[in-house]
Amino acid sequence: MLSAVVRFVVSALALMFVAWITPGVEVAGFWGALLASLVIAGLGWVAQALLGRGASPASRGITGFVAAAIVIYLTGALFPQWLAVTWWGAALAAFVIALVDAVVPTELR
Repeated sequence: MLSAVVRFVVSALALMFVAWITPGVEVAGFWGALLASLVIAGLGWVAQALLGRGASPASRGITGFVAAAIVIYLTGALFPQWLAVTWWGAALAAFVIALVDAVVPTELR
């Protein structure tokens, strides 16, 4: 349980960092970032279940990148009070999150 909480807190902080450096992405503070991270994780899980492991951002392929950008954009469309994002912002956010994830992996083993 604690590992899941840590993972979402790290994801929320990464999302806040992305919003800080990426044009076209805005989050509504820490709680908005935390809630958006929960939704992004849920939508990512659904995308991976439907499209297979190749749709996971962890695979770092073009399919994973596109799936991550779509999931980020859908989260912003579904919950604009937590996350405001443009198409370009979602693509840049997916790229920056992949870079952050390469340095500080949020997947706990």
